[in-house]
Amino acid sequence: MHLNFNMFSFHPAVAEGATKAGYISPTPIQAQAIPEVMKGRDVMGLAQTGTGKTAAFALPILDRLLQRQHRGVGALIVAPTRELAEQIHEAIETLGRQTRLRSTAIYGGVGINPQIQALKKADIVVGCPGRLLDLINRRTINLSRVDVLVLDEADHMFDMGFLPDIRRILTHVPQKNRQTLLFSATMPPEIRSLANTVLQQPVTVQIGITAPAETVSHALFPVAQHLKTALLIELLGHTRIGSVLVFTRTKYRAKSLGEKLAKAGFRSTSIQGNLSQGRRQAALNSFRSGEAQILVATDIAARGIDVSNVSHVINYDIPSTPEAYIHRIGRTGRAECSGEAFTLVTTEDTPMVKAINRAIGGSVEQRTLTGFNYKAPMASSRKKAFTRTNSNRSQSTVNQRPRKTTGRSQKGTFAWLSPNKTRGTSMRHSQ
Repeated sequence: MHLNFNMFSFHPAVAEGATKAGYISPTPIQAQAIPEVMKGRDVMGLAQTGTGKTAAFALPILDRLLQRQHRGVGALIVAPTRELAEQIHEAIETLGRQTRLRSTAIYGGVGINPQIQALKKADIVVGCPGRLLDLINRRTINLSRVDVLVLDEADHMFDMGFLPDIRRILTHVPQKNRQTLLFSATMPPEIRSLANTVLQQPVTVQIGITAPAETVSHALFPVAQHLKTALLIELLGHTRIGSVLVFTRTKYRAKSLGEKLAKAGFRSTSIQGNLSQGRRQAALNSFRSGEAQILVATDIAARGIDVSNVSHVINYDIPSTPEAYIHRIGRTGRAECSGEAFTLVTTEDTPMVKAINRAIGGSVEQRTLTGFNYKAPMASSRKKAFTRTNSNRSQSTVNQRPRKTTGRSQKGTFAWLSPNKTRGTSMRHSQ
């Protein structure tokens, strides 16, 4: 049965906005969540980035607010990062263009006074917890008429330590007759506890959590911690890539690794929590436009990045949960395009590797890079870590376990460039 957005019976202005925005057939989460949200039910949605969940709550919110009799802030959407808040706000403005409803984005790192002025005419507020609490303490935001509360990317609000802030915000929104929607890519115990507290008899909608997308191939690269950067540089130099997301565990490592890749000649940038909003936005814009081919980020900083043509996701540091692993690699292989995900793993990561294998119901393939000196001591330079001769140029770049093969890898990902070409020219700054 072919589904389309007419099935939801939206207000004509909302339906027109969806049509003009190019919405034709709902995604699975939209098809399952929208009818429940339209009924006024509380919803717990488990979905990865890129599944269409923003429209799954934005369209019903627009429809509901058009039918209310009073003005003021009718919907509050809480998001963990500035980028995600802006992304949601922009989506609502696009979908609600045919309505008279107004949305505003509220977050730190920029001046507060323009936000205070925008709040006076706002029907929908999309905000980060810190700035929202600041406005509440200043008594410059009135949440007493909120009909719908959305907690988006709840697992990462927990990762960022925002749960106490969320609980304080909840005391300023109506407790009765409030519809609450909670969306999360993963469901750690703390988020499930929060859901049990704030949701009333919720409907659970789960999309895309149980397994990686079939369009993504993934592999593990065992390596010592001190050789990770050298191995990453060689992988990038010998892989045909488009746009690459590299994930690190800490913001310090994201900044450091981004700088090292740039020094190695790659068109690389990074985002992490210590950057100003202007610098974060500049880095994101350069990645979206293709000016920067590699973006290094933490999970938290990467929230709100919506880039459809990511060819590779590389986990410099292994994620902390199997669900987070599936969520990360889901950023490639979108829109029926193929993608690849590489994870650099150390011996300390063995328990998590086993957990990931259990979660996906199989074993992620392990690979090694021919010619790379995996036994190089910590003090060795990158040149010592990787040695090549004309004789090994004809060999396969990747040895796949448990079978050993010659020639190119099965998917044709790795290939030596010919001797008379500069390695990685297409990925480096022009001289």
